[in-house]
Amino acid sequence: MTSRTPLSRRTLVGAAAAAGLTAAATSPAGASTPEERPFRAAGRRRSRRPNILFILGDDLGWADLSSYGSPHIRTPNLDRLAGQGVRFTDAYSGSATCSPTRFSLYTGRFPGRTKGGLAEPIADRGVGLEPTHPTLASLLRGAGYATALIGKWHCGFLPDYSPTRSGWDEFFGNFGGALEYYSKLSGDGEYDLYEGDATYKDLRYYTRILTERASDFVRRDHGDTPWLLNLNFTTPHWPWIADGDEEASAEVVRRIKAGDRRALWHQDGGSVEKYAQMVEDLDRSVGEVLRALKKSGQEEDTLVFFASDNGGERFSYNWPLSGHKGSLQEGGIRVPTVVRWPARIDGRQVSRVPVFTPDWTATLLEIAGARPDRAHPLDGTSLAGYLLRGERVPERDLFWRVRGERALRRGEWKYYRGKAGKDQLFRLTADAREQADLAAAEPARLAALKAAWEKTDAGLLPYPGV
Repeated sequence: MTSRTPLSRRTLVGAAAAAGLTAAATSPAGASTPEERPFRAAGRRRSRRPNILFILGDDLGWADLSSYGSPHIRTPNLDRLAGQGVRFTDAYSGSATCSPTRFSLYTGRFPGRTKGGLAEPIADRGVGLEPTHPTLASLLRGAGYATALIGKWHCGFLPDYSPTRSGWDEFFGNFGGALEYYSKLSGDGEYDLYEGDATYKDLRYYTRILTERASDFVRRDHGDTPWLLNLNFTTPHWPWIADGDEEASAEVVRRIKAGDRRALWHQDGGSVEKYAQMVEDLDRSVGEVLRALKKSGQEEDTLVFFASDNGGERFSYNWPLSGHKGSLQEGGIRVPTVVRWPARIDGRQVSRVPVFTPDWTATLLEIAGARPDRAHPLDGTSLAGYLLRGERVPERDLFWRVRGERALRRGEWKYYRGKAGKDQLFRLTADAREQADLAAAEPARLAALKAAWEKTDAGLLPYPGV
């Protein structure tokens, strides 16, 4: 496929890639669009290496944003972000739970490549992201970037594992998978808010603190040094405590201190309405950080990425997908994903190309001019040519594995085996809900996808005890 040099912001570049991109990025996912267009790149000038603001929500469902079809949650800031860039309808997380996806983002590899990535998610202190393993942050730092992580780490605990041991110059946030939003207590009763490797006392609502820290970072004078900021919110992860819910907070804290190790799960708390409050608060927080970025004068040269770390929890709106967090059905791994870079990518575009977390690691490394480590080859495919030059995304398989489940997507087809042990085949473009099993009708295709899954699996570490 031949690509052409972009001539202006309104110039159409290249041809439709794979499933193509369509206009009207703020229309709900799956809705028809009034006009089909090839991919467009902004070509006003050549940009310097971009700053990278990589934002993760926590357990945010695929359709929890109004731009993805939510009928009851309003997310004007994230919808605006989608309208200014590219909204991906078929984007996936690297795994179905928190820490394996983070491993896949930080390493650009399948979680099963590393011992720490086998925990689904990490709970004990004996495993984590080994400091010797190259990461997105360490490779970008080697290419001249300043690096920071603000928010949830969830890739191991002190004293052996920390963002500052894995390539981030700065860290402010929590080490574990969840914390009570005011007290900062983890499920085992430990205080879990740190600056670097030292505890930091602040009993305000956690999302507010992270938003302030991130806004301060982007407003900072970085000179000519490009930067990477991983901004990892815990919102809207349980416990279901919104800003101002101090009574609910006090009850969860009481139970934690009484030794209830399941208190943070908040199984007797929350509601659809409370969840909506938390998602809308996340939207306001992202909007505040983006406004700080704009005021700093860096908006044009900053690549902003927003996604969820996995599928939604019990109050998420995932329609029409089946499954939820923890499952390799679509609802457990398909996530809202938006990319904006005003200097290089035109807005109001929707991509239906299947992509997943390790692709973004490869993409950012290429865009930033950083070379992957040859001893730790990436499992993702760079989308830089697709995003910036209208090139076709190479045909490849998207692979997932969790205990008891397996999945592989090739084009519009998905091979899936759940905990019942039955091999199934779905044509996702016609059946995103995964209800019409075509395994009997397409035995050769099923066999090919199953063989491809097993070939990849054979190169991964086995689960402990299996």
